[in-house]
Amino acid sequence: MAQAALSQWRQRLGEPYRRGEADQFATRVLGGLDGDLRVEHDTIVVTFYNAPDSGSLAEHCAGFPNKLTAEGVDPHIPWLFNSKLGFRFK
Repeated sequence: MAQAALSQWRQRLGEPYRRGEADQFATRVLGGLDGDLRVEHDTIVVTFYNAPDSGSLAEHCAGFPNKLTAEGVDPHIPWLFNSKLGFRFK
């Protein structure tokens, strides 16, 4: 499941993330990130600091629960106390 999610994420982000090995993707996108977690109502909000190409990432991650709902996917995560997951980039 994780591989499928990563593949789908890479396709949505487009170039230069679409190509290359998984370790290169992880280093470019996840390496050097700092962040924090906060709970706002029924949503766990992940704030990322120092994200590379944060504008592109923010565009694709903004309104994540709403995007899932629009695709017919329940945005609630049962193992996270049925919370939703949101993202911010600063």
